Amino acid sequence: MLSERSSRVTDAVKLQRRAGRNATGRFLAEGPNLIEAAARHGLIETVFATEAAEHRYRPMLGDLEVCTVSERAMKALSETVTPAGLVAVCRLPGATLDAVLAGGPALIAVAADLSDPGNAGTLIRLAEAMGAAAVVLAGDSVDPYNAKCVRSSAGSIFSIPVVTEADAVDVIGRLRRAGLQVLATTLDGDLSLDDAGEMLARPTAWVLGSEARGLPSDLAALADRRVTIPMSGGVDSLNVAVAAAVCLYQSARAQRRG
Repeated sequence: MLSERSSRVTDAVKLQRRAGRNATGRFLAEGPNLIEAAARHGLIETVFATEAAEHRYRPMLGDLEVCTVSERAMKALSETVTPAGLVAVCRLPGATLDAVLAGGPALIAVAADLSDPGNAGTLIRLAEAMGAAAVVLAGDSVDPYNAKCVRSSAGSIFSIPVVTEADAVDVIGRLRRAGLQVLATTLDGDLSLDDAGEMLARPTAWVLGSEARGLPSDLAALADRRVTIPMSGGVDSLNVAVAAAVCLYQSARAQRRG
């Protein structure tokens, strides 16, 4: 049984930080649901488990390498309030924007400077649900393999390519060169989503801004159209994940209809 001082445990704990993930190309997935999803995609290297969790989840763990750890070690590895007793070291999928664009995508979600990991995870989840080909986190965005983001994605982070790109302006240029129309969500758009109509049936990349500041004006200016979601009452803005859900659904619906 490994203690919290074991080198394997301390090395894994370093993956709780972005620097550790970037340096090793590894990240942590916690809990049976996420570990099962990661295992389906062949991304797991090692599972750390308490004795009780190893016994409880033995059928799911199958042939995975399992290291039994003490309760104190699991507390160090876990980033949740009530640990399930299972934490896996996983390989980063290594998705790239070039690979995504080479596949001729019909729908992509792009978030610029998205800082909240919960919103990022929700965006990844709903992008998969709407049939998007990928999620791009551009500019100064949260690391998608942050523990809260991974949890919020509810396993979708293993099922849809998630790309990080530092240069959001470059991303928009590459999307357009690949044949996608770029639609930016803004409060002062030149087009209401209600009037987008057949335009939404075309291959589309939706670009959304951060929770606090919205989409920077220089990025919005690069879009083919700036789209506003019509709202009633005194509401003048939406959470970025909610706005993404509305826009991606409308595009997915239009594309299904052809």
